[in-house]
Amino acid sequence: GMARLYLVRHAQAAARFDEDPDPGLSEEGKEAAVDLALQLESLGPMQILTSPLERARESALPLANRWGIMPEVSAAFSEIPTPPEIAEKGIRARGPWLQQIATQRFSAQPPLIRAWREGLVGMLRSSRYDAVIFTHFMVINAALGAALNDDRLVIMNPDYCSCTILEVDRSGLSLITRGKEAKTPVL
Repeated sequence: GMARLYLVRHAQAAARFDEDPDPGLSEEGKEAAVDLALQLESLGPMQILTSPLERARESALPLANRWGIMPEVSAAFSEIPTPPEIAEKGIRARGPWLQQIATQRFSAQPPLIRAWREGLVGMLRSSRYDAVIFTHFMVINAALGAALNDDRLVIMNPDYCSCTILEVDRSGLSLITRGKEAKTPVL
């Protein structure tokens, strides 16, 4: 059978990814997560998966509460890992690094980044049930790239709370709908 995967980018965080390693949601983000739950409620209930990061878990809560279920936390849906040589320079180095790799291809990346993508795509391809997955900018791009057979790290600019829909069957991942894109670059 086929599984539908609704990849949702988390709502707006209270701090930028280069200011705080694991911020929760801003007030605006919390409101947007509630609005999103109202939009998605009629699709389920179905499994909810979330990245372990606070901004993704908080974004999942309103929908999980409406469906009366517990989200399942999966590290596979966490944001792209920072290579150690960037991480050791401190959190401020993450922004310029992400901007630099945003124009690159996975085939040119170090093993850490390629392994992250393979783990993520493997998790998606093995899905047997419909699920809403609360995740991150680069994750959605990596999933989209796998569905489109496109090796670029960044293909689209998913807005906060945008929902990109993929389908999984024996042949792999296919794109159903791209989520709403942000007008200004989010990275």
